[in-house]
Amino acid sequence: MLRRLLEGLEFTKGLGFRLGGLLSLAILPIGLISVIQTLHLSHEYERSSDIGLLGRTATAAAGERALLQGAIGTADALGPAVLETMGNPRACSDIMRTFLQRAVNFSYAGFTRLDGITECSSLPGTHHDMSSDPAYLQFRDAPGTLVTTSRVGASTETPSVIVIQPLYRGQELLGHIGVAMSQDLLRSTHVAGLESDNVRVITFNALGQVLSGAPGSGSIEELLPRGKSLPSLLSRSETTFSDYSAQGERRVFSVVPVVPSLVYAIGSWNRSESGAAGIDQTRRTALVLPLILWGASLAVAYFAVYRLVLRHIRELRGQMRRFAIGDRSAPPPVLQDAPTEIGDMSATFHNMARILIRDEDAMEAAVKEKTVLLKEVHHRVKNNLQLIASIINMQIRMIDHADARRVLRSVQDRVASLATIYRNLYQAEHLDSVEAERLIEDIINQMATASVEPGIGLRIETDLSPLVLMPDQAVPLSLLTTEAFTNALKYSGTGLDGSGAWVKVSLRPDGPSHAILEVQNSTGHAARVSEGTGLGSQLIEAFASQLEGKAEMEQHPGYFSLRLRFRVDSVQKRPGGMAGTDVVLTSAARPGSRH
Repeated sequence: MLRRLLEGLEFTKGLGFRLGGLLSLAILPIGLISVIQTLHLSHEYERSSDIGLLGRTATAAAGERALLQGAIGTADALGPAVLETMGNPRACSDIMRTFLQRAVNFSYAGFTRLDGITECSSLPGTHHDMSSDPAYLQFRDAPGTLVTTSRVGASTETPSVIVIQPLYRGQELLGHIGVAMSQDLLRSTHVAGLESDNVRVITFNALGQVLSGAPGSGSIEELLPRGKSLPSLLSRSETTFSDYSAQGERRVFSVVPVVPSLVYAIGSWNRSESGAAGIDQTRRTALVLPLILWGASLAVAYFAVYRLVLRHIRELRGQMRRFAIGDRSAPPPVLQDAPTEIGDMSATFHNMARILIRDEDAMEAAVKEKTVLLKEVHHRVKNNLQLIASIINMQIRMIDHADARRVLRSVQDRVASLATIYRNLYQAEHLDSVEAERLIEDIINQMATASVEPGIGLRIETDLSPLVLMPDQAVPLSLLTTEAFTNALKYSGTGLDGSGAWVKVSLRPDGPSHAILEVQNSTGHAARVSEGTGLGSQLIEAFASQLEGKAEMEQHPGYFSLRLRFRVDSVQKRPGGMAGTDVVLTSAARPGSRH
């Protein structure tokens, strides 16, 4: 189906289109290799960018990692001191206060029993109920190491970050030791220069609580992936991904663990800061660049082919067309500045055209000479036939016998008809064709002038359509018309309505390859009886056979009709412009025929 469609498009057959197609196939592997390599480099660059983002996020949270790991170690170190002073809450609190004075990073240190009561802490007083503190509630529900937020030890409205470590005596869980630090302290440990309006790093625990980041929860939510909670991002730990923020901005996010299983950091990056825009641009370039290369290659190739081949071929084609339609004034010039192969072709065509022009001139001169000679032959034959007709006419005048005069008159008519044929042949513009209607018109006029006496009232009507015949057909047709018209004149009688005698001759085409000749004459009330030798009927049948037709003779009330339908051969030129005019008489006379 595709092949038929391409065949219907004419421009697909041109050299330029086919060369472009082949060149496209040649460039295709290079383009594919370029695309594959560029995409591979883009993928590698993307991987490097992801690793870089993870490293930058981990670097930004490195200070928090050190503080939190130090806080976990501190909580472990305070455990033995708490166990030793378990029965002396005041002494235990003094230890906590002394520790807090020495460790400037922490804002609280204390031990809380399982019932939520704190008797050993850095807070003033010796008895504090922590049962409603969120940090205590989380520990009660899931005892273990925790990093969360708490109001304990907070000097401002912002909650503190507290690290909780369980305290055991053997297998018995006694409670937990907690050390707290401010969120500002954690945020201050972020590497300077990494955070900006377009780059933010936020730390959160395994429960999704934000430990440090932009001030105010609203600001933090605007930087997080839209419609996703922080706990849902734990599955993407140590990966990067692209998503829309709550503000509808396309951003790149990276998640790394700060304290494994406890604290994580998420970096929210603008695409320009993360390098994703460069990756997208690289991928677009990977597709656009081969297309540009393909288009430029086709343009250069077509321009080169047009300059080297197409314009010379078109010029050569124009020369051939002008020469084919008859421009023989001079041989086409040889193309200049053409490639060697096309130049050789042009020179060959130039030589061929020069030889053809020379041969055509010679043939035209020979044809003209032969035409003149042939017309001279036809003219001399016509003159000889007219001389014979004149001699016969002289003989007629010297004979008194009526039958002899009638026979000689018939011979004279036949000779005059032949002379008329040859007169038309040498007067014709082309010797290979004859205008049949003109030839028959001349014969009828000649015979009517010679045979019809003035004042007898015979009416002759003709209806002759234009018809061009070869001489092979024109000669027997004109002779058959002569015989038929002679019979019609001989046997024409008064019409049924009392009008004068009449003769009608018609010639008309019958379809694309046949014609009909019809000769009618009036006979009056009674049909005429055939008289004579029957030579005319023999000639009519012989001429009809030569025309590959059959003469149909019918007697109708008041008139007689002879009708011949014959095939018309197409006019074809013969060598030398000569046409054969042989007449063969082979038919025998039919019983009862006229003339």
